[in-house]
Amino acid sequence: MCGRMTLTRSPVEIADFFEIAGGNGFALGARAGTEAESAAGSEAGTLAGPDGRPLRPRYNIAPSQPVLTILQDDRGERRFAWKRWGLVPAWAKDPGLGGKLFNARSETVAEKPSFHAAFKRSRCLVVADGFYEWTPRQQGHRAHWLHPRAGGLLALAGLHAHWAAERGPIVDSCTVLTTEANGDLAAIHARMPVLLPRASWRAWLDPARPPEALMALLAPAPDGTLAARAVSSHVNDPRRDDPDCLAEAASDDDRRAIRRELFRQRSATDVRFVGTCTVQLGPPGGAGVPFVLEHLRGPGSVVRLSGVLA
Repeated sequence: MCGRMTLTRSPVEIADFFEIAGGNGFALGARAGTEAESAAGSEAGTLAGPDGRPLRPRYNIAPSQPVLTILQDDRGERRFAWKRWGLVPAWAKDPGLGGKLFNARSETVAEKPSFHAAFKRSRCLVVADGFYEWTPRQQGHRAHWLHPRAGGLLALAGLHAHWAAERGPIVDSCTVLTTEANGDLAAIHARMPVLLPRASWRAWLDPARPPEALMALLAPAPDGTLAARAVSSHVNDPRRDDPDCLAEAASDDDRRAIRRELFRQRSATDVRFVGTCTVQLGPPGGAGVPFVLEHLRGPGSVVRLSGVLA
């Protein structure tokens, strides 16, 4: 599955990577899921965020939030558009259905009622520069950030839909297709998003291209496409959206050493985990390095630790 992603690049970097050159290719900001959003990519301006403000780095994009997509217009040109992450099919009675449809399995996308219409004629690219996956709970449920080994951005295979009620909101939404994990990811999670290489973008976005001709694109990316980095538990909470989400996690040895030192210097009586804080690691009086540390409620004062806990 793919349930979190990042997009930290600048508007110029994004437009250059996807070869949407010049001001006419930039998407003006509009609230994702609104009628204004649907036409945003065809207007001249500067690539802005979904709220119309300057695009800001996103470190923890979660389902139900706006994601940047690329569509193909009637002239065959690519344009940006903001979509709400979580597909709401046109026939849905309630737009809340999208909360369950932020991923679509590529193996069954052509048959599933929620996706088959969009797969036929409403395909898109979902723009990201990385995504998160977690190991299974029996393996510690550790978060990892996957990003392009060669740099640049990722084009995730997506589908989009337009939903409108007689009286109510208009919702433009999307989903991300998934496939089996490649060798870069297999030790972390069994699934990964479908990553489309540049050579396949035109075919994927062409609404006239028959879906059966596209099935070969829905394969795992070649091994070596992605680099993986274990990151701190800071990213687990979707309300956190800051650079600390990408902070490198401690090794198991570091975690054990910190916990031993923590409980050596503090009384363990009535100690409970209550959240996270940033602590300065290093020798007393030294510069140290700030890291996120699970902080505790209990007797004793804050102590300096010689490691990283995340």
